[in-house]
Amino acid sequence: MKANITSRCMHLYREKAYHEQLTVSEITNACFEPGSQLVICDPRNGKYMACCLLFRGDVVPKDINSAISVIKTKRNIQFVDWCPTGFKVGINYQPPTVVPNGDMAKLQRAVCMLSNTTAIQEAWARLDHKFDLMYAKRAFVHW
Repeated sequence: MKANITSRCMHLYREKAYHEQLTVSEITNACFEPGSQLVICDPRNGKYMACCLLFRGDVVPKDINSAISVIKTKRNIQFVDWCPTGFKVGINYQPPTVVPNGDMAKLQRAVCMLSNTTAIQEAWARLDHKFDLMYAKRAFVHW
C-alpha cells in the first residue's frame, strides 16, 4: 500500500513577509521538517521512496539543483536503497496567489512537496488503533 505525505512551505503571515525573503534552499529544507507535514508523522523516522518538489514563483533551476544536491550530500534525509534518490521537480514561474484581505502574505516563491515515505506507518498505526477501539465497542456496526 502506498500513501503520500504532502508538505507545504512556506506560508508566512503578513507581518513576517515584509522582512523575510526566504531562499530556494531554505524553503526546500523546510519541506523536510516535521512541522511542515500535512500528516502528523515524523519523516525522520522513515525512508523516502519518492519525492516531488513543485516550485512556484521566483525560482531558477540552478538554485533548485543546488538545494537538492545539498540535501543529498547531508544524508539527513534517508532514501530506500532499492530506489534511486532522484527528485522530480516542477516549476511554475507565476508567483503564489493569495486571497485578498486574507491572513497569508504575498510571497515571491513557494514550494509544495509530495513524497512517499515509510514514516507514514505512524499515522496508519494510530488510525488502526483507533479503529480497533471503536470496533471493540461495536461502534458503527449495524447488522
